[in-house]
Amino acid sequence: MPHLIIDTDAGIDDAHALMMALKHPNADIAAITTVNGNVEVEQVTRNVAKILDACGVDAPIYQGASAPLVAPHFFAKHVHGDDGLGDANLPESPRTAEDEHAVNALLRMVDDAPGEYTLVALGPLTNIALAARLDPTFPSKLNDFIFMGGTIAAHGNVSFVAEFNIFVDPEATHIVLDSFPMATMLSWETTMQHSIDWNWVIAWLAADTPLGRFNAAISQQIINFGKSVGGESAGFAMPDPLAMAVALEPDIVLEAQTQYMSVELNGTHTRGQTLVDWVDRYKQPHNIRLITQVNLDRFRELLLQTVQ
Repeated sequence: MPHLIIDTDAGIDDAHALMMALKHPNADIAAITTVNGNVEVEQVTRNVAKILDACGVDAPIYQGASAPLVAPHFFAKHVHGDDGLGDANLPESPRTAEDEHAVNALLRMVDDAPGEYTLVALGPLTNIALAARLDPTFPSKLNDFIFMGGTIAAHGNVSFVAEFNIFVDPEATHIVLDSFPMATMLSWETTMQHSIDWNWVIAWLAADTPLGRFNAAISQQIINFGKSVGGESAGFAMPDPLAMAVALEPDIVLEAQTQYMSVELNGTHTRGQTLVDWVDRYKQPHNIRLITQVNLDRFRELLLQTVQ
């Protein structure tokens, strides 16, 4: 049974990923930490509470970093809505975050149970970088670290070459890549290669269950955005659920490889690009496990579980 800590900026695809984890029969969600990203961190925390309400599951929420380490705020409200959940006018939740800061909670939990937790990061890596800086042994105390973010072929979604989560806080990404001996990455290109057919998505959104109706209410904004930028033929890209599927069921991975990765911090057009040393030119130890293919049939089955 995977024991998960989920770090999220709780936009719409984060909600899909959280629902997948919360409804998985064999997953134990030990904590959810929130971070600035798609929307302000205070709104992210409120969104997580609403998702827990919808799923009828309890998990402690720890609010984390309210801004990137260096860069100004960069939100994705045009994708996720002003509230991050599609502006669906959901009722507010009575749940609130714990008093402890997310970074302190991360450090405490792995200290109490080293090797026990898999950390899944669905947003910018600010909280993770802060934890690694405060305690350099933090990465070694995790069972695994899986994150959605970055590009492996310079196919950006917020700039020519950068993916959103990394672009928001490249300095945090630099710290993480420098601190973790190995991390598992689900890139934007792999996400696009595993896009879901729109007809399947429409049927998924039509599920007549409480969670199905919640899913339909929050998803229309991102569906409209996806069709506007990718067209009808491209399918629906679901980055955070794909990363979560890898965390929940490692056997879903069909192809992966390890490489050395760094991140660009200064380029006028390339800031936030993740750089892969495909031919080991720099002779650096491999620090990233790149997921390149997953079982798409099983991924769709996991998505169906979220609305049952």
